Amino acid sequence: MELKQYQIVLVNLDPPQGSEIKKTRPCVIISPNEMNKYLQTIVVAPMTTSSRPYPTRVEVKHNKTKGWVVLDQIRCVDRTRIVKAYDSLTEKEITKVKEVIRETYVD
Repeated sequence: MELKQYQIVLVNLDPPQGSEIKKTRPCVIISPNEMNKYLQTIVVAPMTTSSRPYPTRVEVKHNKTKGWVVLDQIRCVDRTRIVKAYDSLTEKEITKVKEVIRETYVD
C-alpha cells in the first residue's frame, strides 16, 4: 500500500499506555513521502471527534464528520498497524497542520 504524507489512514493504536490515544481510529500521516516509501514505520498524528480547541489540535472534516488532528500525540507506528487508507487532508487543512507543527515543535 502506497502511503502519502497528509493522507488519512485507519490505524490500530492498541495497546496504549497511560494517556495515549487508543482504539483503531483515523490518523494523519505526518512523515514525508520519501520515508513512507522506504521505512517500515510511519509517523502519524491520531484524530479524535471529542476534543476541546487546544492550540496543538487542528480542526478538520473527514467523512462528513468534524474532528481534530491531535498533534500533541504524534507517534511512530509499524505499517502493519494500518488497516485502511482514505483520502487526504485539504490544502487548507495541510497548511494549518504545518503551521501548528512549526509552532509546537520547531519555533
